[in-house]
Amino acid sequence: MSKADKIFIDMCRDILDNGFSSEGQEVRPRWEDGTYAHTIKRFSVVNRYNLAEEFPILTLRPTYLKSAVGEILWIWQKKSNNINDLNSKIWDSWADDKGSIGKAYGYQLGIKHKYIEGEFDQVDRVLYDLRNNPYSRRIMTNIYNHQDLHEMNLYPCAYSVTFNVTGNKLNAILNQRSNDILVANNWNVVQYSVLVHMLAQVSGLEVGEFVHVIADAHIYDRHVPIVEELITRKSYEAPKLIINKNVKDFYDFTVDDFKLENYQKGEQIRNIPVAV
Repeated sequence: MSKADKIFIDMCRDILDNGFSSEGQEVRPRWEDGTYAHTIKRFSVVNRYNLAEEFPILTLRPTYLKSAVGEILWIWQKKSNNINDLNSKIWDSWADDKGSIGKAYGYQLGIKHKYIEGEFDQVDRVLYDLRNNPYSRRIMTNIYNHQDLHEMNLYPCAYSVTFNVTGNKLNAILNQRSNDILVANNWNVVQYSVLVHMLAQVSGLEVGEFVHVIADAHIYDRHVPIVEELITRKSYEAPKLIINKNVKDFYDFTVDDFKLENYQKGEQIRNIPVAV
């Protein structure tokens, strides 16, 4: 069993057995038929993944690596807020007729700020510090900009990343205000684990730990039977992440620079209902 599978199974079991149900409360999300989309949740879930030991992608069911990488490149490399720059339909529900999701996600990372060392956007500041001041305790990004929230079609879920170099290893903490465990949990874990690998490679560092902090870790009511089945499935050993080692510039990475070796996994789950 992969360690990522065990973490996922234990987290789901804890939410289902010990979580708080929103039944009886008025909640914002709705199903397509208009009914309230209730959840069972746990507050403040913290999962740790040692990226030096394994790549934390689920084997219980597939997580599509290239799609996940494509989205993280859309946000962190292209710094885009337009779905027309993304080869995916995931964000369509939050885009306007021009494809914009408002001043959210990549838009925030691309805003330039003045520093003593010069003018950088948030991504370029991280890259600068990892190369020039790796032991700084101030290497972080934050896209939850209260000033612009009214112009965001979706408030950021994964909103802050803190990077920390220990020895020659790059560690990262992802702070997430909310996480749909079935739909998005491993998707986010894979994305930000890849991001750590990318930043480490172009900064001459090794990968260390990825820590995922979730304020509201929830399973939707209509997802409960799906999750119950999923966590009883056979698990496999984690695959190996292969990255094109010739890439030395963060902005040169493409989705084709990443692949998985020996990725055994269970069947995909189709037609998962998504609350909006």
